[in-house]
Amino acid sequence: MSFVRSDVLKLTAALVLTLALVLPAAPLAQQGGKVEVLWLGQATFKITSPGGKVIVLDPFLVNNPKTPAQYKNLDALGKVDLILVTHGHGDHVGDVKDLAAKTHAKVYGPAGLIATLIDLGWIPGEQGVRFGKSGKVQPLGPQITITQVRAEHSSEVTVTDPATKKSTTHPGGEPAGFIIELENGFKVYHMGDTGLFGDMKLIADYYKPDLVLMPIGGHFVMDPKDAAYATKEWLKPKFVIPMHYGTFPVLKGTPQEYMAALGQTSTKVFPINPGDKLEF
Repeated sequence: MSFVRSDVLKLTAALVLTLALVLPAAPLAQQGGKVEVLWLGQATFKITSPGGKVIVLDPFLVNNPKTPAQYKNLDALGKVDLILVTHGHGDHVGDVKDLAAKTHAKVYGPAGLIATLIDLGWIPGEQGVRFGKSGKVQPLGPQITITQVRAEHSSEVTVTDPATKKSTTHPGGEPAGFIIELENGFKVYHMGDTGLFGDMKLIADYYKPDLVLMPIGGHFVMDPKDAAYATKEWLKPKFVIPMHYGTFPVLKGTPQEYMAALGQTSTKVFPINPGDKLEF
């Protein structure tokens, strides 16, 4: 039996198609793509996934003394696909109402906090999504998974009447952190506001975050010594970005103190400034 050139080409094409159908696709972690992380002061981050999805965490920009001037206009954030909030304090939810109204992005967070934000009229009922610790959600599609984890802190929402200047405080549910797994398998752990707790080791062992966004300022959260202990003994991530320091006088911890306490380690620390952007 003899083959002409066209027969060979047809067989080759058929073989390629068969292999494409039979062989599994490369794991997401091997498919490349960059994760962009923009820090905007305190615990506010804008994360852009390899697929172009934009997540804003703990939006506090307009009245944040450390946020660069250009970002005090919320329009500068551009497209926002999802808003995540860790707890109810004003330096974490200060711009939730306006950002949610402007972008129409869903707001996800601890169940009690989202319920209070809806009750206060900050977000419409259909725009707020409640979930709890160990809860996994995929609001941006099946390639991005967000898991809520424990944080050791408090959570209240305080509202000031503009006319009387009287403040009222409402329950904000339980504080939380988030593990964000993106399309390429890269995992970001936003710790929220937290003190030391032993289950950080469980979070590290089970979720294996690559990048930790870690509070170091002290007073309300871990100080540099605490954060260094959590990094060395429990979390052991590839990368850390220090956050939640220097915004207010009581948050005295610095990245330099944190790195000095950390000493020799395989963890790469990025002591960036608000407005700085990194790619992973």
